[in-house]
Amino acid sequence: MTTRRISDLAAATHVTVSARDENSGEEITIQLPIVRGSAGAPAVDISTLPAATGLYTLDPGFVATGSCRSAITFIDGPAGVLLHRGYGIDDLAAKSSYLEVVYLLLNNRLPASQRRLDLFTEEVIRRMSVDRRLESFMSGFPDDAHPMAVMVGTVGALSAFYHDCRGVKAMNESERALAAVRVVAKLPTIAAMAYRHSVGLPYVAPRRGKSFAANLLNMCFASPLDGGEFVAPPPCFEKALDVFLLLHADHEQNASTSTVRMAASSEANPFACVAAGIASLWGPMHGGANEACIRMLREIGTKDRIPEFLARAKDKNDPFKLMGFGHRAPQRRWRRAPRHRCDGFATVPAPQVYTETSTREPRR
Repeated sequence: MTTRRISDLAAATHVTVSARDENSGEEITIQLPIVRGSAGAPAVDISTLPAATGLYTLDPGFVATGSCRSAITFIDGPAGVLLHRGYGIDDLAAKSSYLEVVYLLLNNRLPASQRRLDLFTEEVIRRMSVDRRLESFMSGFPDDAHPMAVMVGTVGALSAFYHDCRGVKAMNESERALAAVRVVAKLPTIAAMAYRHSVGLPYVAPRRGKSFAANLLNMCFASPLDGGEFVAPPPCFEKALDVFLLLHADHEQNASTSTVRMAASSEANPFACVAAGIASLWGPMHGGANEACIRMLREIGTKDRIPEFLARAKDKNDPFKLMGFGHRAPQRRWRRAPRHRCDGFATVPAPQVYTETSTREPRR
């Protein structure tokens, strides 16, 4: 027989907490309200707990604690569900574009018309350009600097170019919207610049009239031999990158999101807050797991060593971790990764980029 829990009581409005002094027999009882959302497990509002009891909660890692009410993203790992503003990721990946999902996340609704989406897309593409002085700033990094270090420093430097940005709470709606669009628009440009800096290639500016994904591919992989001309990527590559970005558009209250919100609570510059989030994303227990996975595969080396490393991963006394397989939230096949067939990959060669970082002298 399945044990019922408090969350199963659909009509329950509060939980009762009581404590009894075993010496005097005195007993104190308080009630805490239950908060219910449109999806997910209900929560207990403990905001009055310290004043009512003099007690605080202890929840390392905030595993059982919600920090805010949100209508942006919902994840149910065991059920394999990811919703953005109530829309399932399957439908969004199949029928929408990355920037359409960005519009949804920022505005709580999909664009009312294709014209509205086109205007938003034009606005984002127009703001993908960065100040020339930011390019000079990036040139000061060593050629072999870690790309996440470059991202943290350069995105943080945006706060010097947009120092008129007040804290998020002090901004009006239009100011917050502009700051959000700037973040969405300029981070791909900075990422592409960081990549080209690492391989000794000149920076490539974004182009008006090209898609977000096509611009990112061109800014990363355009050859100097093209004479500055825009070379359209294979449509299959463009679509694949757009879906990839869409699938990673938002992921609820993860470590980097929580870091940005924590920094923003001090009314810091929004770009400085995003830089703090990038620093959190860098770690191998978060976004850096991809890099850690590559390092692990290189360490394993050959397939005959796989059993050895699987045994190490199962040994609680061995510090070795199996990186890059699975995710903390999902516990079954996740719908964030719907299957999309792209026959063009079988016939279109991958972009080739000439690199010489292994033979160049370190920049002084």
